[in-house]
Amino acid sequence: MKKPLGVILAGGQATRMGGGDKGLLTVGGKPLLARVIERLQPQVQRIALNANGDPKRFAEFGLPVIPDSVKGFPGPLAGVLAGLDWAAEQGADTIVTVAADTPFFPLDLVSFLQHTAQGMTHPLVLAATPRGVERTKSMSRSGLIRHPTFGLWPVALREDLRRALGDGVNKVVLWTERHGGREAVFDVRSSDPFFNVNTPDDLIAAESKI
Repeated sequence: MKKPLGVILAGGQATRMGGGDKGLLTVGGKPLLARVIERLQPQVQRIALNANGDPKRFAEFGLPVIPDSVKGFPGPLAGVLAGLDWAAEQGADTIVTVAADTPFFPLDLVSFLQHTAQGMTHPLVLAATPRGVERTKSMSRSGLIRHPTFGLWPVALREDLRRALGDGVNKVVLWTERHGGREAVFDVRSSDPFFNVNTPDDLIAAESKI
């Protein structure tokens, strides 16, 4: 199965960390973003970084930096759209998104998302974990915890997504459910691979996991 393009979502405002770029925070002597790139690189064809503001602050990572095309920080769907527009320019069919503040996501993320999408006209899949593994992510009706910044997205639906954002839709699951999106349920036994750094305490916890 052909590898998709990868898009790292770093367009948030990091308010709980006092602002700034969470991906530039250091864990175990290395920026979070560097750890995310290392994990994603073998799983995709190429990587772009979705981030707003001056792209020069990410120059050391050597990635194309694509800003949101929708103003006002409407959430991760704006980053998904930016990634889909970039992928369309590359002639790609799909992208996989990951968050810039989540350094331990699965090494088989992409292959499992693609496996779950088999038979779909437009592959649209979000990562999920069983309830009880993680704290406060998006809970589905099936009792699963969805991780909406980790997903497989079809370029074919980018104009629909653009219209939805223009209509004020900014919750990921509202749009994915509209298009029959699926959930790829990752089997986690002890620690949560989608643990992300939101607070200073999370940064300390991430250090303990290195």
